[in-house]
This record gives sequence, C-alpha cells and structure tokens, in this order.
Amino acid sequence: MITVVAALIKKDNKYLLAKRKTGDESVLGKWEFPGGKVEKGEEEKHAIEREIKEEFDLKIKAKKFITNNVYEYPSKVVDLRLYECEYISGNFRLHDHSEYTFASKEDILKFDLCPADIQLAKCIDLN
Repeated sequence: MITVVAALIKKDNKYLLAKRKTGDESVLGKWEFPGGKVEKGEEEKHAIEREIKEEFDLKIKAKKFITNNVYEYPSKVVDLRLYECEYISGNFRLHDHSEYTFASKEDILKFDLCPADIQLAKCIDLN
C-alpha cells in the first residue's frame, strides 16, 4: 500500500483542484486534490508541504488531518490522506498538472475526479 497525502487548500470559500498530466493511465487528465507520496521516514504534514512546493511552487502549512480513503487502482493500492492546509505564499507554477482551478464544494463532484479523490470530496461538508 502506498501512502499519499492530498492538500485541501481553501480560498474565497472555494477549494483547489488540479488536473493531472503525469502518472498512471487511470488518473491522466483527471482532477484531484493535489499532493503526492509520503517518502520513507517522512511525516505526512511535511510530505504535503514538500509536494505542494514541488508541484506548484507554493508554500503552505498543513493544519490538520481530515479523512482518508483506501482505494485499489488496477496497478496499486493507495491510502489517500486529506489534510486541511493554509496557503502561505507563492505564485502558481504548474509542473505535474496541466491546469488548476478553485471550485465550490457544491461543484467539486461535477469534475472528472481521480477515483480515490471522490470519497474525499464527499467528506468536505463534514469539516
């Protein structure tokens, strides 16, 4: 099982989603809460801060764990762990994504989300 962290970044009552341009065929071109794999020995909060810096050149602060979803893709099983994060600084520069947007919680499920992200999106109301 691969542990993956995802960032829930809120701005003006909307949440950051990014469209994948790299990775497994089952997620290419789909939208997700951005993040990435936790490296061996790395704390999850540090991993999400590092991944967002690498993928978007943004500095964020991981605040709290929200929920997780264990999902079995054709080639792997991931434990996707969503963290509420605060934007600190930086301007968006895309590296692993083709585009990004901020969507209201009512609109998130209208996006073609990565399968593991769908359950996370349904939990946003619980915060």
